[in-house]
Amino acid sequence: MTYVFDQNVLHDVAKESVASGLNLRGKVNLMRERLDVLYPGQINLKDDWVFNVAGGAMGQMTVLHASLVEYLIVFGTPIGTEGFSGRFLADDYFMILEGEQWAFNEGDDEKMVFKPGDMHHMPRGEARGYRMPGHCFALEYARGNIPAMLPFGLVDQFTSILDAKTVAKTLRIYTQAAVGAMLNGRRNMNGNGRSGVLNAARGVVKGWLGAG
Repeated sequence: MTYVFDQNVLHDVAKESVASGLNLRGKVNLMRERLDVLYPGQINLKDDWVFNVAGGAMGQMTVLHASLVEYLIVFGTPIGTEGFSGRFLADDYFMILEGEQWAFNEGDDEKMVFKPGDMHHMPRGEARGYRMPGHCFALEYARGNIPAMLPFGLVDQFTSILDAKTVAKTLRIYTQAAVGAMLNGRRNMNGNGRSGVLNAARGVVKGWLGAG
């Protein structure tokens, strides 16, 4: 499976935004500008924040990129939160922009602490407890079977908070981003016409099956 993004490049961009000393909006705008140059046509330039409640934790996010095999978002909260990370068929890279994130594995008696500029990697198949003890925002990149992550990200909406507006907005943002990424991939394919459509379809099927 070929992925669009490199987590180390993303980490460098996140560290540059931290070093800039800008406020959160400035950091996000700076990252968008840098990433749009590094990955032309792959970055959503619109700032569209939406609540996210998953694993008992509540925050908000804005989507920079989404497809069947990758997503790139800014996630965080101005007041703090804590919960369960989820266990996924995807690698997750959490790059701190502001504040701190704490995390622990089963059996740990000491917490892991991640500060601005740090990258917290949670390998696919692993799960952790985490806390953002106060104001904290991060650039989050996941690669793997992204559709399989969606139920975890939405189930709290149906079982506890019952907010149809947030569900609808989340699905709209993800779908628009995923379709845009697929269409951009088709434009970048070699060949035209039917062969290009078939190649795009194969890519979608592989994504849904968790290839990579």
